[in-house]
Amino acid sequence: MTTPAHGTPDGGPVRVPARLVVRAEVTETAIDPARHAVEVDRPQAGAVVTFSGVVRDHDGGRSVERIAYIAHPDAADVLSRIAQDVAARTEVEALAVSHRVGELGIGECALAVAVSAAHRAEAFAAAALLVDEVKRLLPVWKRQVFTDGTDEWVGCA
Repeated sequence: MTTPAHGTPDGGPVRVPARLVVRAEVTETAIDPARHAVEVDRPQAGAVVTFSGVVRDHDGGRSVERIAYIAHPDAADVLSRIAQDVAARTEVEALAVSHRVGELGIGECALAVAVSAAHRAEAFAAAALLVDEVKRLLPVWKRQVFTDGTDEWVGCA
């Protein structure tokens, strides 16, 4: 059976997922995960999944006072490539991702991800993949400052 030039075998329209990256940024300003969710929302999306990675008050049994994130000069380009790759590899309608750099206090958002897709399983899978790929590939390093005055660099191989 052949498919009509502008439709499916039954004559309905063919819908190709938009797979649109609406935001991929490394920023020094506060990140609003709710804004990311609004940006990826689409009429054809039945699910919008968000993730907010926030600075916690402990790590490895030690109390954390604050964190500083330092980015390589190419970090924004790398984040854009990661976002484009995840969008191309998944069934998303749209996605947005931001990573904060600079000094962050406890409870502040360091990483925000939002993904929209037709179904929840696709949205959850794409969001998890995006977070994992950012953690694995983005050249950003974290300096944790502990309440006892000591510090530790994380992500520096």
